[in-house]
Amino acid sequence: MIMPDIRINRISVSVAGLGVLTLMLFLCDIGSGAVAIPVGEVWKAMTGGACDESVRAIILDIRLVKALVALMAGAALSVSGLQMQTLFRNPLAGPYVLGISSGASLGVALFVLGAPLVGLAGRWMWLGSAGAAWLGSVTVLVLVSVISARLKDIMVVLIIGMMFSSGIGAIVQILQFLSREDALKSYVLWTMGSLSTVTSAQLAILVPAIAAGLVLALLTVKPLNMLLFGEEYALTMGLNLRSARGLLFTSTTLLAGTVTAFCGPIGFIGLAMPHVARMITDTADHRVLVPASMFCGAASVLLCDILASSFTLPVNAVTALLGIPVVIYVLFKAAKG
Repeated sequence: MIMPDIRINRISVSVAGLGVLTLMLFLCDIGSGAVAIPVGEVWKAMTGGACDESVRAIILDIRLVKALVALMAGAALSVSGLQMQTLFRNPLAGPYVLGISSGASLGVALFVLGAPLVGLAGRWMWLGSAGAAWLGSVTVLVLVSVISARLKDIMVVLIIGMMFSSGIGAIVQILQFLSREDALKSYVLWTMGSLSTVTSAQLAILVPAIAAGLVLALLTVKPLNMLLFGEEYALTMGLNLRSARGLLFTSTTLLAGTVTAFCGPIGFIGLAMPHVARMITDTADHRVLVPASMFCGAASVLLCDILASSFTLPVNAVTALLGIPVVIYVLFKAAKG
């Protein structure tokens, strides 16, 4: 009985440590930028302590929003990646395997590239690229969900999602070929990903949407644990596969779709960070992995944002450099058996 207690304590310490690390990186992210602000000053501004008013304005009006976006985006992408990896029983599955990213890209492409071609840009400016991206991702996932309701083999659903992605990619390439130079530049900038373009008004939409997705993710803990041993085992345990898939797809859409809509496609976080969470906690129990993945994802995007701000780089490039070594390690480990 001593060993299980030691294991539980180690897992608790690991998750708590990830939480503390995330908090420290959150404060450091707020302090990083063109004008470096010490963490102590950030803490004072956040807690209402004595602080220079210009510093307080920079922190509360500009950097706090960006740091909150990084926090929420990292948690959302990592948890959605964990869900997809368990559902498909594939360590290389990510939050965009069902065509979510491609659907968002199509929405943005139609808005940024397609509308000017037919003279509708001015009339539909109210929609915005963020709304178009979210609608695109939701549309694709609804189509995949309808198809999955008629199929028993989840791998077929995965292949269909990949086919959707390929077809949408072809449409986007055609739009890029036909688009004007200024519209093409706007679209390319969106594909690089950005955490700084989200406004306070947009944050009021992003946070509730991601919060709802995370709540749904917590509700999928039991189904995910059942699916660890395959769908046949889950069925014998009484799991309603159609309801479980619907819940997982809805959660993934809210998480990955919302992040993609507002921040652009941020790669490798959803693919790599669930594996980091597994390595740190050394468990397959989703009661532990869901919160651990949230912290790992949030901490990684905050770190990437700090590096991107320090070297004036697109955040998507930094997340790729961070995530690729993890993915290579996973592939190497899988190859060795």
